[in-house]
Amino acid sequence: MHRELNEADIQKIAGTYHAWRGDKDAGPYQDILGFCKAAKLADIAAHGFVLTPGRHVGAAQVEDDGEPFDEKMKRLVATLNEQFVESAKLETAIKTNLKALGYAD
Repeated sequence: MHRELNEADIQKIAGTYHAWRGDKDAGPYQDILGFCKAAKLADIAAHGFVLTPGRHVGAAQVEDDGEPFDEKMKRLVATLNEQFVESAKLETAIKTNLKALGYAD
């Protein structure tokens, strides 16, 4: 998934970086669950020197949207099935176009 950063995102990232560096007027740095963490070498070593963010930064709390799990799963599965149908149509169209160009298998 592609996400374009907006001005607020850029400011948050830059502000966090400057605070972490201890830059003047940047304010104090603090770890933010799901966003940033200043990991100590011992913590990194404990994870086998693997630097994937999830091992160190963790995940932010997700608010409950109030939709019951069973209803959400049914809705998501229905959406996924619609996407499978669209995917099959696109695959057929691509194969047709390739055949018309002389690249059929």
